[in-house]
Amino acid sequence: MLPMTSTILLGAIAGDMIGSRFEHSRRKDARFTLFKKGCRFTDDTVLTLAVADALLSGGEYGETIAAYARCYPDAGYGSFFRCWMREGDGEPYNSFGNGSAMRVSPVGWAFDSAEAVLREAERTAVCTHNHPEGVKGAQAVALAIFLARTGASREAIRRELEIRFGYNLHKRLDEIRPDYGWDSTCPGSVPQSLIAFLESDSVEGAIRNAISLGGDADTMAAIAGSVSEAFHGGLPETMIEEIRPRLPLELWKIVERFNRRYQR
Repeated sequence: MLPMTSTILLGAIAGDMIGSRFEHSRRKDARFTLFKKGCRFTDDTVLTLAVADALLSGGEYGETIAAYARCYPDAGYGSFFRCWMREGDGEPYNSFGNGSAMRVSPVGWAFDSAEAVLREAERTAVCTHNHPEGVKGAQAVALAIFLARTGASREAIRRELEIRFGYNLHKRLDEIRPDYGWDSTCPGSVPQSLIAFLESDSVEGAIRNAISLGGDADTMAAIAGSVSEAFHGGLPETMIEEIRPRLPLELWKIVERFNRRYQR
């Protein structure tokens, strides 16, 4: 096994970058080169770091998320989100898309109780994704990260998420994969992303599993990577070396600041 470097947020960013070239490919296997020339950060990374910045600065989530999106307008946002960020009126649009889940990982690191994590995850979601399923998706990912980083076993994480959110996390990837296709909703992609983590033995394995389902590859890999990073205590240095040059300096500085504050 590769030596690990303690990190925060880079699991989500790695998943986003690795998955970026597979987003619409319907890939159905986990055998591929992790990083290639076309790998880039997308909206998953931008909005994850927007949430991280809001936590660091005490800023309002909606304002910070919109500001980051406007700074990186070509990162691949959904159509409803693009309208929201351009109009700037701060009104949520009742979404249950997986955008709430893809950006929430900082919350799983920043708070020290499950109740605080669930409360803050809802706050990050409702500025756009105020549908109950959109909130639930964000809460499930944030709580999975919190449980993983505080030493819970895979089975304990599975059990808690199933009981609290009603997800079926006992399906196997081999059962899901044949008929699974593009689904950018929380109920249609968050449980599958969590299963990708639960069936893995490494951060790389979780990311590969998520992409191999052939769905919303970058977002699902970001979710699986974020939980797996927390579970394993970091990323291999080789993966970090691929991520760093692909991020603009201003975004990398947010990663560094967040790691300095929330490394425990």
